[in-house]
Amino acid sequence: MELTYSNQLDGFDPEKRYRNPEHFDKPEAGVTSVLVIGDWPSVVDAYQAAGIDVSVKEAKRVQIIGATHQAELEKVISALRAEKGSIEILVGGLEVGEIHRPESGQLALRLFEVLGTIYASVGELTSERDGLALTVDALRGEVEALKKDALTPPADEAGEIAALKAKLDEAKIQYRANASKESLEKLVAELPKE
Repeated sequence: MELTYSNQLDGFDPEKRYRNPEHFDKPEAGVTSVLVIGDWPSVVDAYQAAGIDVSVKEAKRVQIIGATHQAELEKVISALRAEKGSIEILVGGLEVGEIHRPESGQLALRLFEVLGTIYASVGELTSERDGLALTVDALRGEVEALKKDALTPPADEAGEIAALKAKLDEAKIQYRANASKESLEKLVAELPKE
């Protein structure tokens, strides 16, 4: 199998297999030859050490339009590196759960502002969720108390129920253990009169 290592974004030949050299960590098994486009010495060295035929092709040079002087180009590159550094610092802080305002970099500062807004929104949502959880817990407690109260008859009614059950027991009439007062009264009313 022949592999082509290139970080190109388009212009792929559907008959070839491509890999991005930026993600290279070791030679792949089953490779018979490798074409490396650009300057990727780690890819070249690893495959050559494995005894695989490697050919190198120079990558197309990208011309930056608008930067007519070397000094301007260096200024643009320097600004991009500073921006990248600021974003890396911001991302590094986020990875450990902190958000710090970067000292420079227009894009990094905009990203910080957006992340700050998101962080504040998440904080508000978390507070609302926690408040709702407390409310739900309180409501559950009230529902359980109401259920318990509904199953336990009032004290004076409990005496009446006991008296009705005693009359039914004396007449040897069967009834459910959890029968309501009304159903017990109905059974007692149906007892033969003496």
